[in-house]
Amino acid sequence: MTLHHGYAFMLWSGSCSSVNWRRSLLLTLHSYLPQGILCLSMWHNRSSAWHASAAAYSSCVLCCRCLRPDKVVPAVSDFVSGTLGAQFVESSAADLAACYADSSATTPLIFVLSPGSDPTAALLQFAAERNMSSRISAISLGQGQGPKAAALIAEAQVSGSWVVLQNCHLAPSWMPNLDRICEDMNPEAINPEFRLWMTSFPSPKFPVNILQSGVKITNEPPAGVRANMRRSFGIEPLSNQTFFEGCIQPLPFKRLLFGLTFFHALVQERRKYGPLGWNIPYGFDDGDLRISAMQLKMFLDEAAPAQPAASSDGRRSTMSSNGSIAAAITPSASTSSIVPFDALRYTAGECNYGGRVTDDKDRLLLSTILAKCYCPELVEQGPAYSFSASGIYHTPEDGPRENYLSYIDSLPIQPAPEAFGLHANAAITKDINDTDLMLSSLLAMSGGGGGSSGGAAAEAAAVEARVAAVVNECLQKLPEPFDLEAVGAKFPVTYGQSLNTMLVQEMARYNKLCNKIRDSLKSIAAALKGLLVMSNELEAAYRSISLNQIPELWKGVSYPSLRPLGSYQADLYKRLDMLASWASSGKPPAVFWLPGFFFVQSFLTAGGLMCGLDSIRG
Repeated sequence: MTLHHGYAFMLWSGSCSSVNWRRSLLLTLHSYLPQGILCLSMWHNRSSAWHASAAAYSSCVLCCRCLRPDKVVPAVSDFVSGTLGAQFVESSAADLAACYADSSATTPLIFVLSPGSDPTAALLQFAAERNMSSRISAISLGQGQGPKAAALIAEAQVSGSWVVLQNCHLAPSWMPNLDRICEDMNPEAINPEFRLWMTSFPSPKFPVNILQSGVKITNEPPAGVRANMRRSFGIEPLSNQTFFEGCIQPLPFKRLLFGLTFFHALVQERRKYGPLGWNIPYGFDDGDLRISAMQLKMFLDEAAPAQPAASSDGRRSTMSSNGSIAAAITPSASTSSIVPFDALRYTAGECNYGGRVTDDKDRLLLSTILAKCYCPELVEQGPAYSFSASGIYHTPEDGPRENYLSYIDSLPIQPAPEAFGLHANAAITKDINDTDLMLSSLLAMSGGGGGSSGGAAAEAAAVEARVAAVVNECLQKLPEPFDLEAVGAKFPVTYGQSLNTMLVQEMARYNKLCNKIRDSLKSIAAALKGLLVMSNELEAAYRSISLNQIPELWKGVSYPSLRPLGSYQADLYKRLDMLASWASSGKPPAVFWLPGFFFVQSFLTAGGLMCGLDSIRG
């Protein structure tokens, strides 16, 4: 924790009583449980006036932002859940019926894809509900598919069928033609039952007019094991009651199916842990789960022991109707079921999911995780078998499909790293990235657009005044460039003083940075006065300054820094003062500030050469 973070916490805590201060401090520091900083315990205890205040809770979140940035997202999630309701923090499936109701024959429906999402099955299921299964046509766009897609759309507009254009991002050259087709649609000449569906990853080539006029549908994988498993049980064929109850071996099928959905959630959620999760991020999607579930039912049905048949003398025969399959597999400990684990692991781990894996270590990891979810212990022990060390994740009691859904709803919203077999510290980087993404998204949505209302105009004027003040202050404090010729004459290049060369090189680097800062700030100041047209680079720099961030225009010639703009400027002035003091004194300082150098390696090299020469002379 830095000094200014601790000082900010002291300022915040001064407004609270000592009891609340200690409670808040413990709340923030003891934050290693799965639900983050455990602000729920404070929020739901409404007996205290401090707890009942949303402003006080938000202050606690701000304090958490300073002390534990990795716990901001759980804290905000708890705040939203306690204030607005749990439905605002839980993932929900896209309602295609509502989206369809908002569309028309001339309004396309656009699925915005993300890694691990595949809306095809949900769309086909919705088409069946609308009795359009025989009147829906899909085409995957790519090279040479544009004319075929145009002909298909023209035919469907007359017959009133549906057209699905898949992977529009793979045909950027045909997107202008698609834009013209959508623009030329005449509602009076088109069958009202016609619908145009599109799927595409975010792409700058996708027509903006279609995005603005169409109905956008996001289909991202839910965040968290609980939401992922809940969604898995809501897609075909797992959502089909006949499929869920139709296996000849119901007990092992339900338990292994639950293990398969848990495995599917694990392999998707591990992507968020970066290299700790997978060496290469893979796009596991619902299609992998769907085919694995269907193969699970097929293998169990084929491997089921034959029902005893009555013989001529009245005795029961137990000969299997498919003896070759039953003989080739290893039965579990239970005498009433036969499960081909080798075949199940091979099809899921090597073909369905494993077919995407290219790294050998990732393939080993995938097989290891699958072996925990497809194992005889799961079938034999049932709820006593745990998928994680904590015992939180296990198969529920045997019963109807509702039992499994109820158990999934009781799982934690945000899983702990132990669910994935990782150490608790593995989530720190992931959670910090989530916090940065959330805060950067909030900043991106704030401001940025003009408005005709007085409030928007006043806010824009306030931001402009604040940026102008920062620009003027920086221009006043920024020193003049170093005189490299004078410094070079004062510190000549000699065989025994390699630090002289390093000093001149450092000053040249800082001159380049300061000139870039000075020129951009002068341009922004002129643009604010209406004397200059603001370019895209200057506009981006203006927005960064308004958000107290280092402009990207400066980062290209700057030393690496993660500081905010104000702290970055103060640090820059200290670095320049260090070099200026060195130059004015005429000799190297007695103590060097290593972080103050632009290129530390050059100083270490120069110092090493001098130490080597001194040892040779000695």
